Amino acid sequence: MGRPFRNFVLFVVLFAAWLLMSGHYTPLLIGLGIASCALVTWLADRIGGTDEEGLPLHMMSRLPAYLVWLVKEIIVSNIATGRLILGGRARPVMFTTKATQASAGGLVTYANSITLTPGTVTIEVEGADGDNPHLLVHALNASFAADVESGEMDRRVTALEGGGGA
Repeated sequence: MGRPFRNFVLFVVLFAAWLLMSGHYTPLLIGLGIASCALVTWLADRIGGTDEEGLPLHMMSRLPAYLVWLVKEIIVSNIATGRLILGGRARPVMFTTKATQASAGGLVTYANSITLTPGTVTIEVEGADGDNPHLLVHALNASFAADVESGEMDRRVTALEGGGGA
């Protein structure tokens, strides 16, 4: 897919997000929204932000299913974290977990997904340039560490980026 198509997709996504968050649909504000989204799209193109890594269109068809799964995990983990904290049973642990993503974008998606899930935080990404990437993760409890170490999220992010898995 060429640059013009990628720029068009970026503009549409930005403008849709702008419309959803604005809540005001007067001609002046819509015109300003179009102008600002066009400017951001042009700037992103100028800095090379609409290439395959900056705008991974190949992931878009698999993204909704992953986001539904991630939101479910966030809700379940949020409830578990609340129970853990209110019950006074937090016993923090730090551990490393292996990552199987093939791209930097996939690795960042995995690290951010861990951090978005309550009870776990990705502290450091190690070996991102090499053959053996792994993450240093802080968890409120060993059960949260076991959830990450089960590899389910890793498999789903790898599948999201097109590398098979779940």
